[in-house]
Amino acid sequence: MTIECLKCKKPAITFIRYSGAHLCRNHFIEYVERRVKKDIKKQGRTNDETTFGIALSGGKDSTVTLYLMHQIFSHHPHVTLHAITVDEGIRGYRDTSLPIAQKNCKKLGIEHHVISFQQAIGVTMDAVALHHDELGECSYCGVFRRFCLNKKAKELGVDKLVMGHNLDDMAQSILMNFTNGDMQKLARLGPHSKIQPGLVPRVLPLRMIPEKEVMLYALVKDIEFHNAECPYSTRALRGVFRQIIDGLEENTPGTRHSIMNSYESIKDLLLKQYPPVQLNTCPICGEPTSQKLCKTCLLKKRIM
Repeated sequence: MTIECLKCKKPAITFIRYSGAHLCRNHFIEYVERRVKKDIKKQGRTNDETTFGIALSGGKDSTVTLYLMHQIFSHHPHVTLHAITVDEGIRGYRDTSLPIAQKNCKKLGIEHHVISFQQAIGVTMDAVALHHDELGECSYCGVFRRFCLNKKAKELGVDKLVMGHNLDDMAQSILMNFTNGDMQKLARLGPHSKIQPGLVPRVLPLRMIPEKEVMLYALVKDIEFHNAECPYSTRALRGVFRQIIDGLEENTPGTRHSIMNSYESIKDLLLKQYPPVQLNTCPICGEPTSQKLCKTCLLKKRIM
């Protein structure tokens, strides 16, 4: 028996459990794109001469973000799109995704920029992993990636840095920070409405789109992406929270949206309780920091 689309009676390609809707290919694409456009507007006005920097790893989330940003803003003559790829130096992983990222940028006519850990920090992620530090590889990678993205974005004159975090990522981050009692970090989650000196604010077009829908969108739109898992992610604590939220979503569809909406309802209160701190300039690298030395330079001291 063929299951029909809720809107047009054509064969459905997916069932959206949290809404109860069966959707055909065209209505699914429309469903995703409409929510992305609406949420980008919600995250802040785009001025006539805005320069976006799109963080592009080559994976499904960042590549779908690249295509959606191009679709939405390519007809705005004064809006500029740049793609920024951070090469962490992970052999067999990042070196296989770079050609795919470059190919997609060339196809869309978006200028592609690459900044590497080796170039910006002086060490590759593979070299960091050899230290077997108790912090784990992801702690280093997250800090170094933020450093590289912010550095390259400022070099390019980027007004807003576009990240590919999907709804699953956001729900995991909210739950992780809440469980760890890190209310200050929870308050700082993007998107950012206030611009801190020296930092480029983030825009999150996919933050309300579940990971499975991002994957399906890429497949039905025939978007080529790098489909591989980072070899160092097995030690990441995030995997535990992924399992928790996946279980909750399976039993109670809509849990991810509830977590996200609950966070949205208290974010202003969090910002009031934990306002942005006064930033200093790191004496070593010149990047903004709330401490005497920035996190990047502190981590470099541990391994170099």
